[in-house]
Amino acid sequence: QLVLVESGGGLVQAGGSLRLSCATSGRTFSNSAMGWFRQAPGKEREFVAAINRIGSDTHYAEAMKGRFTISRDNAKNTLYLQMNSLKPEDTAVYYCAAASGVAYTTRLRENYDYWGRGTQVTVSS
Repeated sequence: QLVLVESGGGLVQAGGSLRLSCATSGRTFSNSAMGWFRQAPGKEREFVAAINRIGSDTHYAEAMKGRFTISRDNAKNTLYLQMNSLKPEDTAVYYCAAASGVAYTTRLRENYDYWGRGTQVTVSS
């Protein structure tokens, strides 16, 4: 079992930055690829970024490249998402997710079997 708890969301002006954290409990964090997804009101949940099990490979959705950085600290069982140059269209609930037993990066929702409850990010114009 893996429990994921996101934090760090909030209200920020356009152009600002936020750092999301995802604290995990359980023994499988270091054996899991991890990802961030987001869901805006009335929209489907979409892929944001992914990182492999050891943190050596990352993958981003096109709209986030150059602005967002995903990272992980396996010693602390924690996943991060640094978000810079935020835009109003980044407003959404952000979820962290774990693909247990998966070593590589993956953007496919069906590969993730553990999800957090999400943290709200609101970017004002």
